[in-house]
Amino acid sequence: MKKSDTSKSFSGGLTPTPTLTVSEWADQNRYLSKRASAESGLWRTSRTPYLKEIMDCLSVHSPVEKVVFKKGCQLGATELGLNWLGYIIDVCPGPTLLVNPTVEMAKRSSKQRIDPMIDESPVLRSKISDPRSRDSGNTQLMKEFPNGLLVMTGANSSVGLRSLPAQFLFMDEVDAYPSDVGMEGDPVSLAEARTRTFPRRKILLVSTPTIEGESRIDLAYQESDQRKYYVPCPHCKEKQVLKWEQVKWPKDEPEKAFYECEHCQTRIEEHHKPEMLANGVWIATRPNTDGKTAGFHLSSLYSPLGWFSWKEAAILWKRSCVKPELIRTFKNTYLGECYREIGECPDWEKLFTRRELYPINSIPTGVLLITMGVDVQKESLICEIVGWTENKESYSIDFLSLVGETATAEPWLKLDKLLASEWKLPNGISIPISMTAIDSGYNTNLVYSYVRTKPASRVMAIKGMSTTHYALGHPTAVDVTLSGRKVTRGTKVWPVGVNFLKGELYSWLKLDRPKKGDDYPSGFCHFPQYDEEFFKQLTAEELTRKVHRGYSKYIWHKIRPDNHALDARVYARAASIAIGLDRMTLKDFETLKAELGLESHSKSIPYFEKVFKF
Repeated sequence: MKKSDTSKSFSGGLTPTPTLTVSEWADQNRYLSKRASAESGLWRTSRTPYLKEIMDCLSVHSPVEKVVFKKGCQLGATELGLNWLGYIIDVCPGPTLLVNPTVEMAKRSSKQRIDPMIDESPVLRSKISDPRSRDSGNTQLMKEFPNGLLVMTGANSSVGLRSLPAQFLFMDEVDAYPSDVGMEGDPVSLAEARTRTFPRRKILLVSTPTIEGESRIDLAYQESDQRKYYVPCPHCKEKQVLKWEQVKWPKDEPEKAFYECEHCQTRIEEHHKPEMLANGVWIATRPNTDGKTAGFHLSSLYSPLGWFSWKEAAILWKRSCVKPELIRTFKNTYLGECYREIGECPDWEKLFTRRELYPINSIPTGVLLITMGVDVQKESLICEIVGWTENKESYSIDFLSLVGETATAEPWLKLDKLLASEWKLPNGISIPISMTAIDSGYNTNLVYSYVRTKPASRVMAIKGMSTTHYALGHPTAVDVTLSGRKVTRGTKVWPVGVNFLKGELYSWLKLDRPKKGDDYPSGFCHFPQYDEEFFKQLTAEELTRKVHRGYSKYIWHKIRPDNHALDARVYARAASIAIGLDRMTLKDFETLKAELGLESHSKSIPYFEKVFKF
């Protein structure tokens, strides 16, 4: 195998430019040990194609400096790290530090992972002396190789973290690290400090996440370009991120689980996985970074065929639902998502004091889509109009009450006028309300009658569901013929996971305003100069734990009499999901901006024609 002609000294001089990427090196030289892997033999990146880009970002010629991998289990993350270590030893030697949560885990990793990797790969075995030879430089926690050194330590050892200036740093399961080590501070910061003298350093952070707001890997991912792996549906070919809410199964039969395409609603079976994974692509959802930190998020739903199936996930979820601690484990370990601890609702006074100065009933810069949520009461229709940016930031445009008995035509005629409203951008182009979601829980037949008169692409009837684990489900036809058969093209009602969306909203409301000059975090909520009552209604419910017949469950209960603002916002959010906000790619946003005259773009199918379908 050809190497670069540029030499490198152990002290950390110029790094050679290898002719191979990490994935190419692994495909040629990495052998999986029978002692440490369920699948032995030559490594095949094609088995886990989603790992290719992650590994190649660790190649010396890549401009990426830090790689963050927030992941579920059964994805090959450990083998990814080992491939990189093998690449360093063979291709671009240099001082390397591997940090495990504890020193004991570092010793175990050395014995069960590092040593078998070296023994099974001839090219690595030729670089590292036999540990039985005198002065071999091959000990349990240190491996010397030509022009380089690998030191293994634990995050609980301040001495180990200060032991070596490192050009290459691999930190595994960072969420299991202690918060402080030896009264010297955060172990991640201490370890990263060892790399500062190297202009071409590489850092790899890998972990399953833990608690929202406390998870190291999640915080690091939020600071990255936040890449997600889009895979094509084997039927309609539309690319999408695999999401837990799209895993479906017949009632009480999780062993029959399958994945449902969010675009064509066609059933996808486990045997489609290899084709989907092979044709997947990583897309950065926060591209406006300096390009030095690449973040990757992957759940266990992407686990290759034969490793972890959707059926196994469904069975585990059903078992987890009986205990809150098991739900946390499922979200952390399998979905690769943070768990939000149950606590108090957002502080309405804090939200009130951080109101902004943009005028009510205007659209601030950055808003690309507008939705509306309508809460139907006996004597009024409570509406919130919300503008959305490509970062899922939301701007409340207006919150109003259309007064009148909802059993009469008065408030509905007012709603007609509101639906016809448009808001002008600075360039003069007007934006309408793309989708309105109307709650059908009260005066149900009147809501159905009203929705029948409107285009399905702009107005939807919804029904709040407190027991679903998804944001928006499949609509159900409610119109029937004289014979009792449902009218396929008749009025439909969309189930909305109100508990799911309330939890999401509260997590967004708790986000802090960024420092001056920094970007707003994804999901940040902006509000104009509303009165105190609006914010009290917005935070009028609290999620609490209740034990029923020996089992714990979570319920939302009112802590204030009126929660109309909360309901209207949840419905507006459901409308944004219905029109595709969550599945829009960077290319989709570029197309939409071009249609609004905000950014030049080559001719393409209009976004509204491509996505806003029902």
